[in-house]
Amino acid sequence: MTVATLHGLERPLGSSGLLVSPLGLGTVKLGRDQGVKYPASFRIPDDDEARRLLALARDLGINLIDTAPAYGVSEERLGPLLRGQRDAWVIVSKVGEEFENGRSRFDFSPQHTRLSVERSLKRLETDRIDLILVHSDGNDVAILRDSGVYQTLAELKREGKIGAFGLSGKTVEGGLLALEEGDCAMITLNLGERSELPVADYAAAHGKGILIKKALASGHACLQPGDDPVRASFELLFRHPGIGSAIIGTVSPKHLSQNVSTAATVIRLKSY
Repeated sequence: MTVATLHGLERPLGSSGLLVSPLGLGTVKLGRDQGVKYPASFRIPDDDEARRLLALARDLGINLIDTAPAYGVSEERLGPLLRGQRDAWVIVSKVGEEFENGRSRFDFSPQHTRLSVERSLKRLETDRIDLILVHSDGNDVAILRDSGVYQTLAELKREGKIGAFGLSGKTVEGGLLALEEGDCAMITLNLGERSELPVADYAAAHGKGILIKKALASGHACLQPGDDPVRASFELLFRHPGIGSAIIGTVSPKHLSQNVSTAATVIRLKSY
């Protein structure tokens, strides 16, 4: 049986110059099992399991990987795991949130922003990160206007240390402001939460990038009644012209393959 993949379905992430697969692999589960909101418990995979998961993602046509300093040891693990594969991946990381001793803390200052990016470069064993997003605490507009984080990211982009920047936010106002001066916004969009759709609409009209977080409501969508809630979720996402990629966080090879097959089917049917 031929397995549906995402090969050939890459799409531009706005005008950032990045070409991304419609699904990206979220890696919080590679580094952190505290303070997460998944419906079922999980075990952080060992290096061999993580290596096989990444190889499967590549085989299925995924080229986007999403990580963050707040994802425990995710960045530190990805550096060695991705050795020799750098050009095969679009790497997204973040600044602003740290997770220590079971709690998050936030720092959006220029000093910490630069320190965070330099640290991520070392952890990921790379000389560039394709996209850095501000990991918002919810005060999107104040962060963007008052902290200096965006100005620092613009400097790092000019220095060639990052390729693009934007905001992983929580409000429409923040998402719109992020796109005015940045390259990309990561928004929440799923069957039960559609309030940030205006951000995707703006992105489509202005050549900006959109990534989707919680596309399956952190796994809760899979528990909803209906014939195929995953397919319904992807139909919602991929009919919108502004959306570049949806980040799916899983450590299950079975779930990863099923998600890719469903997304590929939805996208190919949409193109006819």
